[in-house]
Amino acid sequence: MSGDKSQRAFSPWNHPSVVSNHKRRRTRELVYKILSIAAVAAVLIPLGDMLAMFAYRGIEYLSVARLFNGLGNASPGLSNAILGTAYIIALSSAIAIPLGILGGVFMAEFGQGSRLAEAIRFAADVLAGVPSIVLGYVGFLALVVYFHFGYSLMAAAIIIAAIMFPYVFRPTEIALLKVPLGIKEGAIALGSTKTTMINRLVLPFALPSILTGVLLSIGIALSETAPLLYTADFANYNPTGLFHSPLAYLTGVIWTFYTSPIPSFVQVADVAVFLLIAIVLGLNIVARVGLRRFSKA
Repeated sequence: MSGDKSQRAFSPWNHPSVVSNHKRRRTRELVYKILSIAAVAAVLIPLGDMLAMFAYRGIEYLSVARLFNGLGNASPGLSNAILGTAYIIALSSAIAIPLGILGGVFMAEFGQGSRLAEAIRFAADVLAGVPSIVLGYVGFLALVVYFHFGYSLMAAAIIIAAIMFPYVFRPTEIALLKVPLGIKEGAIALGSTKTTMINRLVLPFALPSILTGVLLSIGIALSETAPLLYTADFANYNPTGLFHSPLAYLTGVIWTFYTSPIPSFVQVADVAVFLLIAIVLGLNIVARVGLRRFSKA
């Protein structure tokens, strides 16, 4: 017993310098935790207050008339802005999502290590980092002016698709690369062609991660304003065609009417803010929580 006590007394863990260092580390850890919590609170409290204000004002002015009347009515509503936003997101998704998924499949399964793949990856990364207002101005010069699309749904959809593309392309590539190599080799060993293996095994395995990127890209597209001001302009009526037809959209309502001296238009802008926040928040929750729970890759 006396030997055990002497061992504990002379254990290196009981040395004064070790005990002192441990206390200092615990103190620093506590300080860092407090600073981290304070930093998070400094961001979340103003953000939560702002979201609560927009939610309160949006719900206060939300009504059937606000949703189904047009902006040109005596009691203005958001029907044509909601319709225009739906058209833009649908057409841009039809362009960006197939191209992004096909590009990701090529990069992960066919183009690894090639110069073409490196060039495509570099271009996608650059595209993701370009400010959206720059893409909007390029769209104005190239599509509206040079190709004579005019302010239109097609011009807006192409530019929004360019913004969406990297957020579909890169998650698809990463998701496919995360599929275990043994699964792919096993399918090939059993006689599957590479195309069949990708279509029937790899893509379903990585589908939750791919859908996460798709939903996040849609959320980003919904929040864009500057590119649409250059390519879609703004109108108080429903779009009448793909070309030479300006159209309304929810972010344009906020940009145009939030500082209006007419209370009814300010109220419409409040409802538009609430709808956008609700949609984008819902998409992010589904993307980050709902789909990732079932992701196998």
